[in-house]
Amino acid sequence: MDETAEPGRSGAWSWIACYVRIIDRISDYVGYLAASLIFMMGGVLMFDAVTRNLLKMPVHWAVELTQFTLAAYYFMGGPFTLRNNEHVRMDLWYSTLSVRGKAKVDLATVWCLIFYLGVMLAGSISSLQYAIATNEKRFSIWNPSVIPIKALLMVCLVLMLLQAFSLVFKHIATLRGETLA
Repeated sequence: MDETAEPGRSGAWSWIACYVRIIDRISDYVGYLAASLIFMMGGVLMFDAVTRNLLKMPVHWAVELTQFTLAAYYFMGGPFTLRNNEHVRMDLWYSTLSVRGKAKVDLATVWCLIFYLGVMLAGSISSLQYAIATNEKRFSIWNPSVIPIKALLMVCLVLMLLQAFSLVFKHIATLRGETLA
C-alpha cells in the first residue's frame, strides 16, 4: 500500500485527491486575480474620464484596454466559477434531488461541458495560431495586438477543462460516499 495515501484511499485515489486540490487552488488564485481586475478597469475608466472631460485630451486606448481587461476578467473567472459551483443551472427539479442524485446529474452534464470546452479550445488554438501567423491587430486608432488576449483565452480554457475533470472526480467521489477537497 502507498504510505503517502490517506487512510482508506487507494494510491490512485490519493493522486486524484491531490490533482483536485491543486487544480482547485490554481482556480482560486486565478479567480482572485480576475477579481482584482475590476480595480484596474475602474482606474483606467476614471483616468479616461479625467483626461477627456477635465484636461480635454482624450486617450483613445482607455476604453479598448477596459474591453480587453473585461474579456480577461470573464475568461479568468470561468475556472473559479466552476470550482465554487456558482455557475447558472436550470433548477426546476435539481434542488429536490438527493446529494447522490445531484452528483449523478452533474456527472452526466459535466461531460457536455467537457465536450463544449474541447471544441472551444480547438477553436482558440486555431485562432491564436492565425493571430500569431498574421500578427493580427484590432482595427482601431490604438491598433493593439490581439495575441495576448487570445493566448489568455486558450490558457483559461485549458484551466476550465482541468477544473471540469476535477468536477468529474468530485462527483464520482460523492457517488462513492467520499469527499475530495
